[in-house]
Amino acid sequence: MLKKWFGPTDMTTGSPWKKILMFTMPMIIGNIAQQLYSTVDSIVVGKYVGDNALAAVGSSMPILNMLLVLFIGISVGANIMAAQYFGAQSREKLSHAIGTCITVTAIACVALIIVATPFIRPILIALNTPDSILDWCADYLTISLVGIAGMAYYNILSGIIRGMGDSVSALLYLLVATVVNIVLDIYFVAGLNMGVAGVALATVIAQIISSVLCFIKLSRMRQNFDFGTKYLAPKRIYVKTLIKLGLPSGITQMIMSSAMIVVQSLTNQFGELFIAANVVIMRVDGFAMMPNLSFGTAMSTYAGQNVGANRYDRVKEGAKQGLIIAVTTATLITILILIFGKSLMHMFTKTPELVNMSYDLMKILAVGYIAMAVTQSLSGVMRGAGDTVSPMWISLITTIGLRVPLAYLISYLTRTPELPYGIKECIQISLVTAWIIGAVVTTIFYVRGKWRSKAIK
Repeated sequence: MLKKWFGPTDMTTGSPWKKILMFTMPMIIGNIAQQLYSTVDSIVVGKYVGDNALAAVGSSMPILNMLLVLFIGISVGANIMAAQYFGAQSREKLSHAIGTCITVTAIACVALIIVATPFIRPILIALNTPDSILDWCADYLTISLVGIAGMAYYNILSGIIRGMGDSVSALLYLLVATVVNIVLDIYFVAGLNMGVAGVALATVIAQIISSVLCFIKLSRMRQNFDFGTKYLAPKRIYVKTLIKLGLPSGITQMIMSSAMIVVQSLTNQFGELFIAANVVIMRVDGFAMMPNLSFGTAMSTYAGQNVGANRYDRVKEGAKQGLIIAVTTATLITILILIFGKSLMHMFTKTPELVNMSYDLMKILAVGYIAMAVTQSLSGVMRGAGDTVSPMWISLITTIGLRVPLAYLISYLTRTPELPYGIKECIQISLVTAWIIGAVVTTIFYVRGKWRSKAIK
């Protein structure tokens, strides 16, 4: 039984919906645990330091996400390569792919720290970050960047492990790290009065632990691949494949993060209270979006293994069944948020005005989760099959071409003497609109079926 749960899973046989659901459930729990990193950070600083510290952590996140786009791309490429080579039962190719991913990640970590660290404060100033939270934001980002290897290697190594069908081990390691993060958050902030720097340090330490555990697990999966120094030397063909698969996903995340940074500049104009409200919304949104993201990853692994095994009949059937499950789950989450949303806001702050503002804005976002279930599931199928370019273009169109301009347009058109920057809801309205249109466009691209010819060799 332990081998079944903590070992690789062949998704090319058996009932598609059962395979997808069994693979997704641990990931949902794991993604919720990962979301707890930033959520606990927000709760602790909000309770023990104040609303401005809460705003500082939230204002830092879009910039931090922007810095992580490179590793997200590597992680997606690693997951697809592992899934397709595992499905094709190609031991040699799987071994080289894993070694290449490990080495490329190390190089990327060093390069990012050297290049990005000097520009943290200038970026914050350029984004109109209020002086009251500027130093806190800089501390949070600097510590997070210096310790970036923990987050990077957890994402890359867990992506490889999931690509071979094991979603339980990554969950277990993440739960351990989450407990460590919570304990250290409280100790550093409440016990040592380290403030925002304390929650950043706690998160870095916890992420390093989760990445070490993933590495130990991977080194013990020798029944599926070989692990040694000769495989760590990057071979051109595997680096090229990694870039081909991962770069579009990295660009997609960069587009989304860039949009968040641009919109953050608009958000900052509404003041500290609205910034804090958006932090609360992002935390609740993070949990609400977890099932969608988990189904997207599951569909990618499922499609990757079956494409590797040349089982396109199973890909189509699994896509339909997985989509039904994802949409049903998103509908239930939307209903729960509309009913219990205000209670969730009370977890982050005791300020009534902040609670009410956060809940009103959250109700706008809630209706978009069903659309995101469609986008994530079908995009996952296309990525798993090797087509990472189509989801990138869809993201480019809906985010840069629609969301950002629409947010500023609504803000401009609703300006009055009483509302010099327009209505605050402009950000949420533009985001939901982009989600809905994105779902429609993604469905069209999936039905056209060009992803069927994108399998890696």
